[in-house]
Amino acid sequence: MRILGIDPGLAIVGYSVLDIEKEDNILISSGSIQTDKNKSDAERLFEIMTDMQTIIDKYKPDVASVEKLFYFKNQKTIIPVAEARGVILAMLQKNNIKIAEFTPIEVKQMITGYGRASKDEVAKIVQMSIKYNKLPKLDDTLDSIAIALCYSRTNMITGRC
Repeated sequence: MRILGIDPGLAIVGYSVLDIEKEDNILISSGSIQTDKNKSDAERLFEIMTDMQTIIDKYKPDVASVEKLFYFKNQKTIIPVAEARGVILAMLQKNNIKIAEFTPIEVKQMITGYGRASKDEVAKIVQMSIKYNKLPKLDDTLDSIAIALCYSRTNMITGRC
């Protein structure tokens, strides 16, 4: 099974592609879509849309695991992030990709066993889970791996993976 993990945002969309083979989590690719803050929101959303299509075409995921908006400390960014998330969900739907959504607390709970785990705790478990020596530097990309792993683990528990 191939999972596309997505951490949505207008400035940065983190993504990762994981192949799940039995109990192995194999990181195929990870990266980010970074939009120019000097462009209009419409231009940035269009860039996210076209880049998402490129990622979907290249990696052909079976399912996408997307972070769900839950609570935002910064009220200024919630609407742009929601708009980016909407574009991403529309692109996944357009390509008939099954979508699973998880809040940050659900991801942390599934990855570490504790819904209020720190970024460092999540990173440590992600690194052990994907058997990868060097993790991405960008938090958004690392988060996308955790989001993909959350889907994998959720489905292993329910027997659907």
